[in-house]
Amino acid sequence: MARKAALIGGGVIGGGWAARFLLNGWDVAVFDPDPEAPRKLGEVLANARAALPALSDGPMPAEGRLVFAGTITEAVEGADYVQESVSERLDLKHRVFAQIQQVAPDVPIGSSTSGFKPSELQAGAANPAVIFVAHPFNPVYLLPLAEVVPSALSDPGLIERVKEVLREIGMFPLHVRKEIDAHIADRFLEAVWREALWLVKDGVATTEEIDEAIRMGFGLRWGQMGLFETYRVAGGEAGMKHFMAQFGPCLQWPWTRLTDVPEFNDELVDLIAGQSDAQSGMHTIRELERIRDQNLIGFLRVLKDRNWGAGQVLLAHDARRRAAAPAPVVGEGPLEMARMTVLPGWIDYNGHMTESRYLFAASETSDAFLRHIGADVAYVGTGFSYYTAETHIMHLGEAKLGDALTGTVQVLMADEKRLHLFIRILKGDEPVATLEQMLLHVDMARGKTCAAPAAILDRVRPIAQAHAALPRPEAAGRHVGQGRA
Repeated sequence: MARKAALIGGGVIGGGWAARFLLNGWDVAVFDPDPEAPRKLGEVLANARAALPALSDGPMPAEGRLVFAGTITEAVEGADYVQESVSERLDLKHRVFAQIQQVAPDVPIGSSTSGFKPSELQAGAANPAVIFVAHPFNPVYLLPLAEVVPSALSDPGLIERVKEVLREIGMFPLHVRKEIDAHIADRFLEAVWREALWLVKDGVATTEEIDEAIRMGFGLRWGQMGLFETYRVAGGEAGMKHFMAQFGPCLQWPWTRLTDVPEFNDELVDLIAGQSDAQSGMHTIRELERIRDQNLIGFLRVLKDRNWGAGQVLLAHDARRRAAAPAPVVGEGPLEMARMTVLPGWIDYNGHMTESRYLFAASETSDAFLRHIGADVAYVGTGFSYYTAETHIMHLGEAKLGDALTGTVQVLMADEKRLHLFIRILKGDEPVATLEQMLLHVDMARGKTCAAPAAILDRVRPIAQAHAALPRPEAAGRHVGQGRA
């Protein structure tokens, strides 16, 4: 049975939370008195459906059920987790917590607040131990960070369980050990924002020029290394000590105006808003969200390929899903081994999936089969592996952006040294490609084929025996250019 998340507030952040939970298989109940909430949340969810699956190399779980509740009580009844994302007014949050705890006094309540400390949120609560900060970043359905901030009154065991819930939906819970106004990330952003306002107000730079400075330079470094690791590298071979010695004196120089605040008046608002409109006004907000999402997917996929930074979170999330997935069952047909989504980087200039990605899809499918029989990464670490000796591909259909694909394996032959596989890449029930492969078991140190161990052969032989009863694919053994029967 699916678990239930109750979301109080369905705006930009609440909608992002809804998408994150729903697309990871949770049922979601949303309470938001705004009559436009269903439309707004629906648009956020549509963007998330197009974006989040592109970060996964395995099948997404069945989407949870979304309901809009008429009251807070209705929303939180039966909930396993509650996330509050209402306006940044402490009195409003206190009223919301009181209503929640009238019917669900022991359910974890995370607050999306970017500024309030948990002890402020807990004041006057019936059960303060279950209230904490879970501060995400927009878009919540793509960015993994959630600052988890408890207070001295928080239940440590509950906080650990909450962190595991966040990991289960693909997030990175950063445990903030000491409560402080604005937590960690927003304090840093506030300093950058404040200096940026001065630069615009003083006529030094426009909003566009400031954004270019970030996205063409240090923003690219921060996205993969953060602040301190970036500066460690900047110190050269001598490292951080050299960097601090070289640039530390600059802290005494009047480079910034962080201790001074520009007067926040209509003139400043009009100046900033006017420049921002000139910079980005040609796009609607939804268009900017989709542009942002596709760029983030590209960055995150690169980090995932390198097992670095936020990419490690995505890889760990995929691994948890694989571990929880039921093992393939040898039955009446080929084994379903992989599910994939056609990503933006898989598409050629014709708008179709490019040839190299059909080979990649087949590789994902055969790799999943090898893991299934015990020839996984740990096995490769022992010095043995299966190498692909031959591949023949037939293109039978077209796959386009966003298409869901399934990879299946039929074992045509298996002996001590060889695996002869027939792979189908399916869109629905129809193959868009088939690939026939011969794999050889290799002693990597000697560079020669050798017999696979009994532990692997004992997994392979029952599959090969079951598949021997299947009809042999017509394309098996086909040579290039051979006419169809």
